[in-house]
Order: sequence, then C-alpha cells, then structure tokens
Amino acid sequence: MSQPTVLFVCVHNAGRSQMAAGFMRELGQGRVEVLSAGSAPKDSINPIAVEAMAEVGIDIANNTPKVLTTEAVQESDAVITMGCGDVCPFYPGKRYEDWVLDDPAGQGIEPVRVIRDEIKSRVEKLLAELLA
Repeated sequence: MSQPTVLFVCVHNAGRSQMAAGFMRELGQGRVEVLSAGSAPKDSINPIAVEAMAEVGIDIANNTPKVLTTEAVQESDAVITMGCGDVCPFYPGKRYEDWVLDDPAGQGIEPVRVIRDEIKSRVEKLLAELLA
C-alpha cells in the first residue's frame, strides 16, 4: 500500500487544522503525507495554538496557513474538516470526516489545551485506521 495522504481543513487554517496536522506529522513518523488548508486562510497561525502545541513538544510556529485547493483534495485519501462549515469538493472513493471541535480563536490557553487534547485523540484513532 502506498503512503496515505490526509488533508485537515478549517476555514482559517490557523488553529484546529494546524494542530491536527502537527500531531499527524509527529505521530505518523513519516508514514503519512500530511496537508492542511482553509477556505479563507489567516495571515498567521493562532499564537495560543502554537503555545498549546509547544507544551507537548510539537512546533507549529513556522507553519503558514494555506488556501484550500481542489488539487489538495484530489491528492488526499482522507479529508478531515474541523466542524467549521467548510465545503470541500467531493470526490468518490475518498474518506471524509467532520470533526466537530470548538474554535480556539479568541480563547485562552486552558480551553485550547482541551481542544488540543481532543484533536490528539482523534488523530491517534485516524492514524491507527489508516495504517491498519
């Protein structure tokens, strides 16, 4: 089996999708190609998301929000949206999931830690299924 590709999507590509991509890169240890994007990307990553990830040893500080493209969806085996109303192009044969998660934007570190930990749990489950 070829290496699976996962695309994490949220509107601004500045918090949830970046944290999910960070966990997948770290936990996947090169066994999964990881993409993240948003339909209306911000200029930079949410600093509280960066701080929360740094607490668990994952550096996402130098990541850049990217715009969602049809090509990114076509390249991906799994497309994970973050419960933020994004509409992804649909291609048969792809795995689509919508993870309903609170938005870390405008929140302090405590609620963002809860979101981070939920994302980690979901990434671990997804990773196990992709590599099974």
